[in-house]
This record gives sequence, C-alpha cells and structure tokens, in this order.
Amino acid sequence: MTMDEIKALIDAMAASDLAEMEVAKDGWTLRLAREARSAAEATPPAAPAVSAPEKPERQSPAPIPSPAPAAASEVRAPLAGLAYLAPSAEAPPFVTVGQAVEAGALLCTVEAMKTFHEVRSARAGVIAAVLVASGDEVEGGQPLFRFG
Repeated sequence: MTMDEIKALIDAMAASDLAEMEVAKDGWTLRLAREARSAAEATPPAAPAVSAPEKPERQSPAPIPSPAPAAASEVRAPLAGLAYLAPSAEAPPFVTVGQAVEAGALLCTVEAMKTFHEVRSARAGVIAAVLVASGDEVEGGQPLFRFG
C-alpha cells in the first residue's frame, strides 16, 4: 500500500460520515477510526494505524453513503476518484436530467483504487443537473448532481 493510497483513504473518510474503515491490500491492513465527537467540536480524524494482517479477506465493499451536502439540493462525491454515470460505456446512464428518483436510488459510482463505490440519493426528488461527465476525476465533497 503506497502513501498516496493511504492519503486517498484518509481523504475519503474525512469527506464521509464513516466512523471506521478497514482496507486490506498487498498483505497490509489499514484501519482508520475516528472518535465520536459533538457537532461543535472540530477535531481532525484519528491518525491511521497500519499493521500486517494474518491473512487479508476478500470482501465486497459496502456502498459509501453520500456525505451530508452543504445544500440539501446537491449530491456530493463521497471520496476522490473517477465518476461513472453508467454501469458500462454501452449502457444508459443510471439517471438523467428531469428523471424523478426515490431515496436510495443509484445515481453513479466513484472508482477509487480499483474499487467502485455507489453514490445513492439521500432523498426523493427530480434530477435538475448532472454536474460531471462519465470518467471525470472528482474530489471528495465535489457536487455531482443537483435536485430541482
């Protein structure tokens, strides 16, 4: 696991509301955890702890929920990576402008370190704007969609 990969995971956790994350790769396990804090506190996430595992397990990653947006009408990237608006180049996009979606609807995926993270709608609404193109590099917290 390279320092860039570790930094990307730290950024991903900082941009999300996850309390704990564990990733195994190349015989190493990285476990990130943040202490519970009140909304008034502004402390950074806990420092990463890196240890050699007995045997890494292959697991499907859980979908990362989109962090609470600054504006309730936006859906933001949960972490830095490449945004994909469709399951494949030939397939239609997950959602289009003007489409009504329910809470929990799959809007796009963000690929980070060869892992695809689902970005789902936190609420029902109508997609007013798609703010990225498929294959665009996005930063954690960057707006991806806007509801009308």
